Amino acid sequence: MTTYRISTDPSETDFDAVYGFISRSYWAAGIPADTLRRGLEHSLNFCVLADSGELVGFARVITDQATFAYLCDVFVLEDHRGQGLSKQLMAAIMADPRLQGLRRFMLATADAHTLYEQFGFSAPAKPQNLMEICIPDIYQRR
Repeated sequence: MTTYRISTDPSETDFDAVYGFISRSYWAAGIPADTLRRGLEHSLNFCVLADSGELVGFARVITDQATFAYLCDVFVLEDHRGQGLSKQLMAAIMADPRLQGLRRFMLATADAHTLYEQFGFSAPAKPQNLMEICIPDIYQRR
């Protein structure tokens, strides 16, 4: 039976594995490697690692570590789903000392609302107060 652990040690982030998944994801298809690498360098990265050392899940949090955080790029590889790893990953993120006492913690999801609701996330109380610049096909324009 495979055992898993969650690491925030940057040296354990397998960039090729993360890029392999995210560059084919619905939210960042075609993202250039250098763009993703720069994003990871400026984020808190959470890796789900199998006992073999293989990266099987990942999430990153963009944050000032004081008032605001944005959760993104969350995934568990298909062969490792159904074992509660996404819940373990979310529990580790929510317990991280660098992410305590934030005024706002946000995310965007197309299909995992029930997972995030378990950790206190909900639709914005005042969506009319939120604005965005959204360019969904930005990576295809390059």
